[in-house]
Amino acid sequence: MKVLFIGGTGVISSEAAALAIREGIDLTLLTRGRSATRRAPEGARVLRADIRDSESVARALAGQSFDAAVDWIAYEPQHVQADIDLLGGRVGQYVFISSASAYQTPPDRLPVTESTPLANPFWEYARQKIECERLLERARRDENFPVTIVRPSHTYDATKVPLPGGGTALERMKQGKPVLVPGDGTSLWTLTHARDFARGFVPLLGNAHAVGEAVHITSDEWLTWNRIFGILAEALGVEPRLVHVPSELVHACDPQFGAGLLGDKSHSRIFDNGRIRQLAPGFRCDTPFAAGAREIVAWHEADAARRTVDPAMEQLIERVLAAYAKAWPGASC
Repeated sequence: MKVLFIGGTGVISSEAAALAIREGIDLTLLTRGRSATRRAPEGARVLRADIRDSESVARALAGQSFDAAVDWIAYEPQHVQADIDLLGGRVGQYVFISSASAYQTPPDRLPVTESTPLANPFWEYARQKIECERLLERARRDENFPVTIVRPSHTYDATKVPLPGGGTALERMKQGKPVLVPGDGTSLWTLTHARDFARGFVPLLGNAHAVGEAVHITSDEWLTWNRIFGILAEALGVEPRLVHVPSELVHACDPQFGAGLLGDKSHSRIFDNGRIRQLAPGFRCDTPFAAGAREIVAWHEADAARRTVDPAMEQLIERVLAAYAKAWPGASC
């Protein structure tokens, strides 16, 4: 089976690429080749082009067709329309990587299923993904465009710290500094290791039953934010100083960062994975976050250059903590 990945060296796409190669798929990566962290897996054919440069992409893909194509880096409707124009009639299946943040936020009921409405009034990123999905649904209906929509939810690997504040929050915990926890820390959240995501994703490629479907791929492990911070602190061997801050306050201090909290992480998000198990029988997640946290800490501790603090994030955290302490004089910061 011939498969094209647009992208392929990101957190989740690199694991999917590696598994696809192991499964015997003839994989081509269309990439700019700028990732400093991950390289194309051995056995993949690599084409150098910028997907936003239509002429260079047309030259790179001239005369080629694929059983399936996946765009890992389409975020806006114009990106998707360019794919439709480029790949229409040349692929047996087009896979769009959407986001579980596109689901109704906050959700009326849990667990989330594929029939949960798509609506997110808080986060522009999620709204753009929703518009991409609507465009693809029209293309499927009007042009018989063979689309499959996949919705990941907070997928990570050893290189990605899945905390608000990322690696800066990790370093703050190591230094004994307080860290921001959205809300009261008791909302339930789902973290999925990229390896586990790949196990559900690769069987969708070339799968006729998946064409015309939208499906999420997530872990069945549900953790509170307090526990997520605690597990990472245990892997670090430290006692965390958690400060529970309203997401609205974070948004007031930084609307862009706060939108990702109000539009995603502030609300419990657990999933029914029945549909992916129908499309990918045997799908399972083997990496509990306790194991994933140890991988994260080991990767960051292996090289001092990886233990970085983002000055802008550090300043934002301190500003939020100061504002919270002012609003709640009895709070300990």
